[in-house]
Amino acid sequence: MTAVRVLLADDHTLIRAGLKKLLESIPNIVVVGEAGDGLELLMLAEQLKPQLVLMDIAMPGLNGIEATARVTRSCPDVRVLILSMHQNEEYVRQALRHGAVAYLLKDAIPMELELAIAAVLRGETYLSPAVSRGVVSDYVQRLRDEDPPAQLLTPRQREVLQLITEGQSTKDIARRLDLSVKTVETHRSQLMKQLGIHDVAGLVRYAMRTGMVSTEP
Repeated sequence: MTAVRVLLADDHTLIRAGLKKLLESIPNIVVVGEAGDGLELLMLAEQLKPQLVLMDIAMPGLNGIEATARVTRSCPDVRVLILSMHQNEEYVRQALRHGAVAYLLKDAIPMELELAIAAVLRGETYLSPAVSRGVVSDYVQRLRDEDPPAQLLTPRQREVLQLITEGQSTKDIARRLDLSVKTVETHRSQLMKQLGIHDVAGLVRYAMRTGMVSTEP
């Protein structure tokens, strides 16, 4: 059997090292690369063509949910398994809505990771038991029916929103994204208008509530 190519994405080096060791103990799994943030993940996914990505949610610059949306668009054959400390149902909704096929809590036992990977490779969706207990029977249908304001944001607006919530100034965001200061100001104005929010603190609360950014250290 051909080995399954796996790419890891987590901004903590020790966590990546532990995951790599655990994954390499599973038959027919090979870790082909490691990324420390969402942007690096996108670059490595294009280069390495993994079949499976294990992705943390809370990463600087580009969070795991937005990175999931982008990598599943650019590499449609890749399957994304989200790793998170959060049982919050909104995080799960956001992850699945943006293309993840599994949501595993970081306090899961090693055997559960192997079960999750096996399920994903069979084409199934896997949720940690602690998460799935909070998911109602019509969960998938609700995901299809919902159209929250965040879905109306463009990828660039979501990127600007994350950087705002990370405390980046308008000039810093412009430099980071290679945009003009005026363009960033326009994005911020449009964000506030579309979301009905009138200050930066409100944007931060909204991003945390919807799982776009996390309080996870």
